[in-house]
Amino acid sequence: MKRVNFLLHAPIAHRGLHDHNVPENSLEAFRRASEAKYPIELDVRLTKNGEVVVFHDENLHRMCGIRKEVAKSSFTEIRELYLKHTRERIPLLSEALAVINGKVPILIELKCDQRAGKLEAAAVEILENYKGKYALQSFNPLSLRWLKKHAPEIPRGQLASNFKNCKEVSPLLRPALKNVWCFSLTKPDFISYDIRALPNKRIEKIHKQDVPVLGWTVAKISESSEALKYCDNIICEKIL
Repeated sequence: MKRVNFLLHAPIAHRGLHDHNVPENSLEAFRRASEAKYPIELDVRLTKNGEVVVFHDENLHRMCGIRKEVAKSSFTEIRELYLKHTRERIPLLSEALAVINGKVPILIELKCDQRAGKLEAAAVEILENYKGKYALQSFNPLSLRWLKKHAPEIPRGQLASNFKNCKEVSPLLRPALKNVWCFSLTKPDFISYDIRALPNKRIEKIHKQDVPVLGWTVAKISESSEALKYCDNIICEKIL
């Protein structure tokens, strides 16, 4: 647990402190969370030319109105887009780190949709000289296995759900991830679990092994007390 104690002391701002005026995963959302002293959860993906950008969705449509995948877009193309009709643009991971600048811990989700290695290596290289506290997490067990082998010093977490309302991963992987059967393979320092799928006996068993559990995503005050029955901390939005 000691490796991720820094993630357990305050609610974590899901994709930064965003609202209808400040878009998710934007530099302004990260400034607001940093100033309010909330740890930040954010997502990273690779562009076509290998740049690590902070963006949740596989496709640009929901946030930018363009029906194109991030992985099929160059950073030059992406840089021309605005987030949700604001003046905020999709940031590079390096830009987000410069804004946060160690003020609060960061929880970085690796959006590795295919073979592990490229995104992980690129993110680790960018983070190499970052002085603040951070941890990496992913739904993809192969990402965690890569980190375990190549960057064991970085705290790593396994994201999971029962996937009834979450379609983040292939249907073939969902049964295994529901109960985190990959635990012995990836040796995560913590579990990030969908609060809609709690309680879960397997997660409770892992929790008793002194492995912290983070609950995502809490969007109502009424959900927070229920989630904290099973989790050491919560990842939340709107209620912060």
